[in-house]
Amino acid sequence: HVQLVESGGGSVQTGGNLTLSCVASERTYMRFCLAWLRQAPGKEREVIASISQGRDLTHISETVKGRFAVSADDATDNAKNTFYLQIFNLKSEDTAVYYCARGTYYSHYSGCDADYFGQGTQVTVSS
Repeated sequence: HVQLVESGGGSVQTGGNLTLSCVASERTYMRFCLAWLRQAPGKEREVIASISQGRDLTHISETVKGRFAVSADDATDNAKNTFYLQIFNLKSEDTAVYYCARGTYYSHYSGCDADYFGQGTQVTVSS
């Protein structure tokens, strides 16, 4: 399996911005779609952002649209094999463990159907 390692989580204040990173152990460009999921306390894990295998399409969940953005730096030979999640104007409800994942099926309507996950990184938002 491709290994995925997330980083960038921590404690942040409401209204701040944060960028999470996910480094893959090998190149995933054109092989796998990528996704960010999160699991808040007491809730199920949900897909919040995805990018297609060719990195030309992105899907953002309606619950975070306008505040979350995804990108990847893995399309070139000297790329970092890194997948990013930018979060703007953080809210308390963004408190969750954030997971990076890969999948093989990408849908315009629902994003990446992730089937392999990293260990996660905790984001805690407080006022």
